[in-house]
Amino acid sequence: MARGGTGSAPRVHANSDQPTIGIGDPMFGFTIAVIEQSDNPGFAVGDHVAGMSGWQDYAVSDGSDLRKIDPEVAPLSAHLGVLGMTGLTAWVGLTRIINPKPGGTLVVTAAAGAVGTAAAQIGKLRGYRVVGVAGGPEKSRHLLEDLGLDAAVDHKAADFAERLTDAVPDGIDTVYENVGASLFGALLPHLNPKAQLAIGGVMSQITRTQAFEGPGRLPDLLRAVVYKDLTIRGFSVPDHFDRYPEFLADLAPAAAQGRLHYSEHIIEGLENIPASFPEMFQGRVMGKMIAKIN
Repeated sequence: MARGGTGSAPRVHANSDQPTIGIGDPMFGFTIAVIEQSDNPGFAVGDHVAGMSGWQDYAVSDGSDLRKIDPEVAPLSAHLGVLGMTGLTAWVGLTRIINPKPGGTLVVTAAAGAVGTAAAQIGKLRGYRVVGVAGGPEKSRHLLEDLGLDAAVDHKAADFAERLTDAVPDGIDTVYENVGASLFGALLPHLNPKAQLAIGGVMSQITRTQAFEGPGRLPDLLRAVVYKDLTIRGFSVPDHFDRYPEFLADLAPAAAQGRLHYSEHIIEGLENIPASFPEMFQGRVMGKMIAKIN
């Protein structure tokens, strides 16, 4: 039962599909670990496993939350990024949540981030014209030269709106959205009829705990949904963990063949995580941020 006075602002909970972490409990996080001791016949000492052990040196598991990985398929760190939950998030959004038609224009926001780079490259592998939106000239260069996207737009540029218009001369057929309100309004006028939008993240609002203040574009969005017949779908990737085998069968060969590129931002040492972690939310990290504990 909620209680509040007349005219009180609606309460907005922190943006996460994970339970609240208690003081003194390990921080939640996906991990690659080595089995040190095992009483489970499904796991042997020395096996590499992916799990959700969090930020700690050691963890105990009954095996139900662990997935064995093959270090010969790709470097271990790739199983936290492009072949881990990061890649799964991009893959689910573009292949199971929506169903874009090859040949159309796909726009990926936060395209230089871990999920964004995966989504952009999945789009290229599936025959889309891919436009990446990222912040700063170095990230734009990375999208064009390293990832081979068709166009890159710097949202920090003073003429961002004009650059975006030039990058999507035939409009936008598909959006993989990672940022949220701060960029969505700029994309809205360029959406083609029957455009499809997968909402994979709202990074610009991830720490917000109060209702959004300031001018909104909700009426414009609703009008576009009706008259352009838009499809907008969000999703929670833990609901799709059972698709890992299908996902790996699709993307692991591309990674092994060097057709799926990725960059990593490595933090050395558990003690350095608290100072480095906020950088991920401030646009300072390109690619997947990974902590190497030992």
